[in-house]
Amino acid sequence: MNSSATRPLFGGAITLTLPSNLIDAADIRQVPDTQEVFLYPDSGVSVIIEILQRVEPDDLTEAAKFHFDSLAHDNSAASATVKSIEQVPNERKDETPTATTLVGVQQIAKFNRSDEDTVEILLVLYRVQSKNIDLVLTFNVPGAAQDGEAVGEAGRNSALRDFTAAVKSLKIVDFGLFA
Repeated sequence: MNSSATRPLFGGAITLTLPSNLIDAADIRQVPDTQEVFLYPDSGVSVIIEILQRVEPDDLTEAAKFHFDSLAHDNSAASATVKSIEQVPNERKDETPTATTLVGVQQIAKFNRSDEDTVEILLVLYRVQSKNIDLVLTFNVPGAAQDGEAVGEAGRNSALRDFTAAVKSLKIVDFGLFA
């Protein structure tokens, strides 16, 4: 069982709970200022937090689908299927918006290979209405991968638990981040 810790993101403007053994991708490669990226040390699971311009759909379900479809396009996915979408209210009663979670699956051919990987996408959208921002947190969980980075049922369940903890714990501490 991974131990978890509250991580400060974007200079402490956002906090959330993630496993403490995750690797900060910025230590390995260039990461845009609008992203925080973490890698699981023992699998191909990755976590990406992005600050994006608010997308057109006002409906949060449709906006979450838009971000999922945009990710599928960026991944050149052969197919993208949404399995579920739900609202997760902020129980802390602070200013952090309600979370809209989406679980989906994408078939992705990575690194110009002909065989496709099956990647479960765990996505959550926090719409910061007042700043015209969509904060999107994504867990990419490879279920079948050509490079051996796929996770089995136990790895998937662990990533799902980590995702649920992150969704419920994400807190926007400083809205000035989105100025």
